[in-house]
Amino acid sequence: MLAKMTAVFIGSFLMGIGINMFILPFHLLDGGMIGIGLLLKYIWGFKVGMTIILLSIPIYFLAWKFDRRYFLNSLHGMLISSFVIDLLVPLNGFLHLPEMESAVVGGLLIGTGIGIMLRYETSTGGTDLLALFIAKRSPLNVGIIIFFIDASVILAGLYFIGEGMFFYSMVTILSVAFATSSLTLIRSVSIFLSPR
Repeated sequence: MLAKMTAVFIGSFLMGIGINMFILPFHLLDGGMIGIGLLLKYIWGFKVGMTIILLSIPIYFLAWKFDRRYFLNSLHGMLISSFVIDLLVPLNGFLHLPEMESAVVGGLLIGTGIGIMLRYETSTGGTDLLALFIAKRSPLNVGIIIFFIDASVILAGLYFIGEGMFFYSMVTILSVAFATSSLTLIRSVSIFLSPR
């Protein structure tokens, strides 16, 4: 339990830094609930973390119905990461990097945060939780599933962010998918190689 909570806090802070220091300054998008939260922030000024909590409620109803272990394992991850994302908003504008570097670094930080949590069978909820459900019932890697969900969100946000930021947002979700897939793959290999 201590290791899981440590993973949640480390993952949440990595995500909060990635979003606020590298993604928000350029109005880039990530995918999933984070991307939807960012899009609503850009349009109406909503808090990203609070939006994630509210939009995750229907998925948590599904988790409660179909797999309560996922519900319990990811609820605290979603609440803590959402709180930390909003807590670290003052990092917006703290560091000035070009768009490409920000897209890559921000995506890697977010993906690493998500990957760390997934390795301990917890998540930020939302579409990450949905991706976990799909991965358990298909041969697809969870990072690949998250990539396709993220790409769908960014395509939906194309009208609001413009074509230039669309390209950099795609770089962001590729970086997120790379970091998440790498960490979950390492976890899978270590389980496979461990003595039984």
